[in-house]
Amino acid sequence: MKFSEFDFSPEIMEGLDAMGFETPSPVQELSIPNIIAKKDMIVCAQTGTGKTAAYLLPVMDQIQKNQIEGFSTLILVPTRELAMQIDQQMEGFGYFVSITSLSVYGGGDSSVWDQQKKGLMEGADVVIATPGRMISHLNLGYVDTSKLKHLILDEADRMLDMGFFDDLMQIVSFLPKERQNLMFSATMPPKIRELAEEILVEPESINIAISKPAEGVLQAAYMLHENQKIPLINHLLEGKDLKSVIIFSSTKVNVKAITKDLKKHKFKAAGIQSDLEQSQREEVLREFKNRKHQILVATDIIARGIDIDSIDLVINFDVPNDAEDYVHRVGRTARAESEGVALTFITTKDQNDFKKIEDLIESDVFKIPVPAELGEAPEYNPRKKEKPKGKRKFFKRKKTNKTNSKK
Repeated sequence: MKFSEFDFSPEIMEGLDAMGFETPSPVQELSIPNIIAKKDMIVCAQTGTGKTAAYLLPVMDQIQKNQIEGFSTLILVPTRELAMQIDQQMEGFGYFVSITSLSVYGGGDSSVWDQQKKGLMEGADVVIATPGRMISHLNLGYVDTSKLKHLILDEADRMLDMGFFDDLMQIVSFLPKERQNLMFSATMPPKIRELAEEILVEPESINIAISKPAEGVLQAAYMLHENQKIPLINHLLEGKDLKSVIIFSSTKVNVKAITKDLKKHKFKAAGIQSDLEQSQREEVLREFKNRKHQILVATDIIARGIDIDSIDLVINFDVPNDAEDYVHRVGRTARAESEGVALTFITTKDQNDFKKIEDLIESDVFKIPVPAELGEAPEYNPRKKEKPKGKRKFFKRKKTNKTNSKK
């Protein structure tokens, strides 16, 4: 089908045409009619499937058609990076409409707070916020939520992983009871179901490719020693025509070490981690999007908060502690039906964590031998799960007399 079949307003269609959007993705095709029908929804769709547009377009269309004025839509997200990303997408889709948006997140100086406060008091149509900062503004009493029509939770599973359950429920207490609730999540653990029961009313449920990397991702892994990781990165990147590479590490110490080594080897690399000021992080992301940097080295702070097309290669310098985080990291490449490569470095201590990942995605990831010049490497040999032992070894079977034996 085509976007034109959704009967969006002419202004929304102009924005879609300007951005080259013609055919909706599966999550958009399934979600948009339900959102237009004002149903509550819980949508499970992996990173890169177009779920942001799946809720932005119908909500913006309703604001435009009904000439809704004031704060009508609240989008809650786990990180400031995701808040800024959604705000940017709104600008693209809404180029021809008079819909205002405001991103609200922590960090920055007092001028950032004052700017957010002003936007909230003036009643921006759509507010994209992190839970902690939104509560801070709500508690001060100047945010008018009486006209709110839509509550959207994006990356709901990540918000729960970060301990935002109580914050989310506190925010809900400030909102009108009559509203449309939309929950989007890349995974669907039990705690998401619990949150859905608290917030949603008779929701429609859509599940698309739960916990599986996109088909266009070529996945592979290396079994190696810790001191072989950085030399392997240089081996993999040297002489390769790769326009955009993201390297994920679990610690900011490693981010700094990797970035320093890449620059030493004349690669155009930049690191992003929590020690940087917000303005510095924004600048690094902007320069990476504009191809000033070939390689971005990052902690998981942006694993779900960056939306850049045509990432050629993702490297997991460390195996994610949470198997589901692997899907999000790998989801940075092969977005929107493109192709990409995702490589993971496994050390001996990571083997069992990586086996959990393979169990989650229901696939064995191919193990590539480490280049001989980097020295010997360990073998991939995770502990196998022991089968539960039967009772026979603990209890003697009771003897019975056979009264019906055949003669």
